[in-house]
Amino acid sequence: MRSRAPERFAARWRGRAAAVALLCAVLGACTGEQFQKGYILPPGALEQIPIGASQDQVLIVMGTPSTVATLNGEVFYYISQRAERKVQFMNQQVIDQRVIAIYFDKNRQVVRLANYGLQDGKIFDFISRTTPTSGQELSYLAPLFKLLSFR
Repeated sequence: MRSRAPERFAARWRGRAAAVALLCAVLGACTGEQFQKGYILPPGALEQIPIGASQDQVLIVMGTPSTVATLNGEVFYYISQRAERKVQFMNQQVIDQRVIAIYFDKNRQVVRLANYGLQDGKIFDFISRTTPTSGQELSYLAPLFKLLSFR
């Protein structure tokens, strides 16, 4: 007479393997995702805009700005935000917020580029590596970042 122990052992392991596979499939469906909101900067776009470029040239390279302001000339703002959700059904966490600013003089020529983001909770220009000081420019940028922040 043969023992049924090996068959029961194999059946038990098949059941456990199926449970592990099912658990992996369920957890795989819960992986996170990333979200991009607003302007998506084309690769190498800022390098194509030299100081002195025309406003039309900027529009060709960058496209229509998110908003426009007049600060001693015109300023084009391109606003974007990246967020992620590590696990499905959880709240999104903002991982990056950017405001690209292109400043024009009265002749509609580029005089300065800035790539503003948040660093240590303060607005920071990643091109010039400086934090804007008080004044008209900062008073316009601060509400843009507050508007973007969903924390």
